[in-house]
Amino acid sequence: MGGGGAHGGTTYKGYTIPHNKRWHTVAGKGLCAVMWFWVFYRAKQDGAVLLGLRHPWDGHDDHSHGHGHEHELAYG
Repeated sequence: MGGGGAHGGTTYKGYTIPHNKRWHTVAGKGLCAVMWFWVFYRAKQDGAVLLGLRHPWDGHDDHSHGHGHEHELAYG
C-alpha cells in the first residue's frame, strides 16, 4: 500500500512523519500569504460593516453620478 518507508522522516511514538518537498513548503507559505493579504484587504473594505459599526448602504446617499432625480420621480 502507499508506505514506501525508505524515504526517511521524523519518527514520533512509532509513526514516521515524512519530510516535505521544498516546493510544497514554498507554495504553502505563498498561498498562506495571499490568503492573509486578502483577509486584511476585505477587513479594510468591509470591517466596519462586519463589526456592526456601519450599515452596508451608508455612504450611498449622494446620488451625484451625473443623473438627476428623474429616476426617483419615475418610480416614486
